[in-house]
Amino acid sequence: MDYIKVSWKQDNPHTPVLLYSEMDDERWEVRKVEVFPDGSFGYADRSTSRGTTFLGLEPIPTLSEIAAIPEFEPVAITKEEFEAMWLKAARQSLTTG
Repeated sequence: MDYIKVSWKQDNPHTPVLLYSEMDDERWEVRKVEVFPDGSFGYADRSTSRGTTFLGLEPIPTLSEIAAIPEFEPVAITKEEFEAMWLKAARQSLTTG
């Protein structure tokens, strides 16, 4: 598995500003967490989705391909960093219903 975090520089309050993805060896998303400007989360895996978050319909591009788009800043992250965000999103879901 590979893990990335992408900062999305934009001003729409209904669009995420951070995207965390766990990808398989062919770069298909397995799990995703989105962080919105108000601090709320959306998340999805192959069987569940919360909010407007869904897994991608195509494999995720490479970091260099993502970085070529000016409003995106991608970085590779660890499994532990992804898991921490996944748990944070799931906990928020439990407390907000």
